[in-house]
Amino acid sequence: MALSSFHTNKVYREILAFIGFLLIAAVLGVTIAKGKVVTAGLYIALPFIIGFLIWVFKDPKVGLLAVFHFCFLANGLGRYVPGGIPWGLVIDALLILTVLATIFKVSKEDAKRMNNPVFFIMFVWFLYTLIQVVNPEARSKEAWFYAVRGVSLYLIQMIPLILILMNKKEDMEKVLKIWFIWSLISTFYGFKMNIFGVTSGERQWLDEGGKITHEIHGRLRIFSFYSDAGQFGAAMAHTTLAALLLAIGPYPKREKYFYWFVTACCFWGYALSGSRGPLFVIAGGAFMYLLLVGNFRILMVGAIIGGLLFSLLKFTNVGSSNYQIQRMRTGLDPNDASLQVRIDNQKKLAVYLATRPLGGGIGSGGSWGARFSPGSFLSEVALDSWYVKIWVETGIVGLVLHIATLLIILGIGMLKVFKLRDPDLKQKMMALTAGYFGIVVASYGNQILGQMPTGTVIYFSMVYMFLCSDWDEEIFQKQAKIAEQQAAKEPTRVHVKIS
Repeated sequence: MALSSFHTNKVYREILAFIGFLLIAAVLGVTIAKGKVVTAGLYIALPFIIGFLIWVFKDPKVGLLAVFHFCFLANGLGRYVPGGIPWGLVIDALLILTVLATIFKVSKEDAKRMNNPVFFIMFVWFLYTLIQVVNPEARSKEAWFYAVRGVSLYLIQMIPLILILMNKKEDMEKVLKIWFIWSLISTFYGFKMNIFGVTSGERQWLDEGGKITHEIHGRLRIFSFYSDAGQFGAAMAHTTLAALLLAIGPYPKREKYFYWFVTACCFWGYALSGSRGPLFVIAGGAFMYLLLVGNFRILMVGAIIGGLLFSLLKFTNVGSSNYQIQRMRTGLDPNDASLQVRIDNQKKLAVYLATRPLGGGIGSGGSWGARFSPGSFLSEVALDSWYVKIWVETGIVGLVLHIATLLIILGIGMLKVFKLRDPDLKQKMMALTAGYFGIVVASYGNQILGQMPTGTVIYFSMVYMFLCSDWDEEIFQKQAKIAEQQAAKEPTRVHVKIS
């Protein structure tokens, strides 16, 4: 009787399993038929997504590294993958996932690492942007949500995660390698675009409005797989500066060759972008590096070389036959038509904002303003500069606060980097600090600071500028300990006096 019951139950289980598989197949068939390639791709990716979730909750550092990797692709991925997927929100999902995993995984001792001035300084800025959600001038809460991410939300999530999960000198070196490798990949893709032309997806993006600013006099401004040529140019100039400063550092020849290779490739990538503002990333960063070196003779030689290069661009026609050099030269022309338009826009904005010290609300200007509050004054004025964007959306109060936070971080970072003793660490931190300053300077002309991937690199740079003095102390303590151990191993010398 028991045997018969067992066989009956087995048959029932097989029938139920068969019906279950039929239902799953039917659901998959219907959803794939409606969603087509995107839904099919999602089902294929589902096991990998589940595996990744498990991995992140076991090691939250994986999630932070995933954010860093993905930020190089997020803004341009929509040109290559159909379906209108909001790839930018993937960054949000990864960050939230990593924050949750960190809360569950990290100990109280690790959490104490958040007790760092860089977190509290930027938390003040975040609080101000949070208050902006109730700005009476703001027309759309949804616009605030989308726009605040690049202004402060990513920053206030990433800084604590970096402090907790990637706070070692080895982590800083890993960040440099990832940054340089992705920069090389994007540069080579830019070379491909320049030689062989654009893909169908890129052509569609250009035809839908991108060509207004990216096809000038029949010349394509290279944008690689970044959001636009301006961001690509700024990112390449940033990488050029950092790689150049490492190339002249105290490293073995093989390592130097790699840095020189990155410098050359990324500089040409910057030139192909046709962007003029990023020139100030290199100029501003080079000036900061000379200050950090602390050698008056080197500072004077560097100033003379910089002055000569500036004079060649500003006061001569050398290289004017080269399109890229001529584009750089126009960035120094005070009568440039593009610059005059920006100045006129700022005059209009000054009148509008004179009675609005808190600004028009985050998301009220630029593309978000055009999307969520079309027809408003701010949505129809171009916000070409990062600081103009902050001024328009958060008012003069927000602009002063934002610049103050950036300068405080720079000042503290400079003091810490200047006092470093380990040559390897100092050179790398001078490269990151100079890059930070170069981006801060160049953001006057373009919206660079809040854009991926440059913003993400800057967040890491901020944290490491505050942690580097601790690493320096650890290095010297280790060296002192090794020296003591070696001294203890040396045989005691016996001096015999011969009479």
